[in-house]
Amino acid sequence: MARMTIDGKEYDVDPKLTIIQAAAENGIEIPHFCWHPSLSVAGNCRMCLVEVEKMPKLAIACATQVADGMIVKTESERAIKARQAVMEFLLINHPLDCPICDEAGECKLQDYSYKYSIGYSRFEEDKVHKPKRVELGPHVMLDVERCIMCSRCIRFSDEIAKQPVLTFTQRGDHVVLTTFPGTKLDNPYSMNVIELCPVGALTSTDFRFKSRVWEMSSTESVCPGCARGCNMQIWVRNNQILRQTPRLNEEVNSYWMCDAGRLNTYKPVNSPQRLKAPMVRKDGALVEVGWDEAIAKAASELKSFKKNELAALASAYATNEDNYVFLRFVREVLGTKNLDFVRHVVEGDEDELLIRADKTPNSTGLKLLGVGPMEGGRDLTGIIQGIKEGVIRALYILEDDVASVPEIAAVLPNLQLLVVHSSIQNKTTEYADVVLSASTYAERHGTFTNFLGRVQRIRPAVATLEHDRALDGFAMSRWDKFASHNDRWGRPMKRDARPTWRILTALAGALGTKFRYNTSEEVFKEITERVPAFKGLSYAKLGSGGVTIQLREQAAVPAS
Repeated sequence: MARMTIDGKEYDVDPKLTIIQAAAENGIEIPHFCWHPSLSVAGNCRMCLVEVEKMPKLAIACATQVADGMIVKTESERAIKARQAVMEFLLINHPLDCPICDEAGECKLQDYSYKYSIGYSRFEEDKVHKPKRVELGPHVMLDVERCIMCSRCIRFSDEIAKQPVLTFTQRGDHVVLTTFPGTKLDNPYSMNVIELCPVGALTSTDFRFKSRVWEMSSTESVCPGCARGCNMQIWVRNNQILRQTPRLNEEVNSYWMCDAGRLNTYKPVNSPQRLKAPMVRKDGALVEVGWDEAIAKAASELKSFKKNELAALASAYATNEDNYVFLRFVREVLGTKNLDFVRHVVEGDEDELLIRADKTPNSTGLKLLGVGPMEGGRDLTGIIQGIKEGVIRALYILEDDVASVPEIAAVLPNLQLLVVHSSIQNKTTEYADVVLSASTYAERHGTFTNFLGRVQRIRPAVATLEHDRALDGFAMSRWDKFASHNDRWGRPMKRDARPTWRILTALAGALGTKFRYNTSEEVFKEITERVPAFKGLSYAKLGSGGVTIQLREQAAVPAS
């Protein structure tokens, strides 16, 4: 270890680190634009200049390695004056458009302007004008006038995304960021340059001009787009998700997130096709009803079938908690041995960085929970065959559009009863007799287990009527009159959706079995007591980053 002094305090640090890394490890932030922990060092912004004793000139903290006995001053008069000079240079040609810039509130240039700028410009000539609203690719828009040439986006495209299509052209104050002729920034991770950009030069075509950062709430969650389980922030305004951004977790996704996870997973939550309430089939058509009627209908219909005539499909899109309660419900309440789940694997759609071929967030969790046919029961293939033969007459499906699989869609019309948990109208709900409106990943508490065995929490970022009832006990009838996607003030409606474990608890009660769950945390506590792989875990221990468990442990069958 090297013994060094930073701003009058001594620290023992790894001699392989640079000054900016050593400072960051000890909670000291040195201002910077071009440096990033996961990218190579460029050293071109000069914002991280610090004073090092016995060095004749100021040193850039991002490229200067620490040494034993080194004495560093990050806030000396010389260092601050140097930063003020750098800021004045950067702002000479920078447009004064903070009021209309999407980066406002998250902008390093804006923050450092308050801290290090002198408050006015000595430059009285015309600013250099550069291209604006340049589409670098399908998801990224460039305003070159705002660019400070930090080269973060160039290094990311080259080193992380492995698509070196960005470069600087021209010289001096006419330097322009652009793509090579005939190329576009269209790799699967292109939108990461938006967060990497320390200013408002690179913005999202999906999010541009939708909201200010201070007008949104942010919630820690996990991307449900594939088995990786990237950590992310969900950004919400007026009960609508406006964007999703990566959240640092070096054990899972580092600083990155794929474009598909950002864009494709949140849109169904906002969709006009969202179910607003439970539905039952009357006179050949699905109609919205209250929860009591929907639960009563499902219970009375399920009672009319023998155990061997029933089958159930769990869901790798649902949480550990939901699937655990479903497993208990199928075995203890329905009494059927016919249980499985659909694998959604897209062969070849996988890479070495983040993207997985398994497009579900919790298939590993289902395996650990023991979801599958009991001895003598039917697996997915057997269930399909049983429906064809008329042996299986009723099917219960959990949060999965199984009709998107042609083999399953072909047999669904043969069923006498189809009960579905879903958050959105889809191909499967078209065949359903009872549709129980389930909340989405963005509206519930729970956990996913990724392909590495890392158990991670999701949290509600969007409110449903379930949250309102928990607060003030509103009855469903009060909301029956709302039938449109928006309320009379034009705001997005809160859907009458419930987490699956709560729906199953109510349905089990209607069928004569008492499940004593009041929160998802109580469900997870029972999982940790009955399933060996989850032993010793709790929501508190999972924290914001999750915990990796041993995948070789065998799952236990939930006790009756």
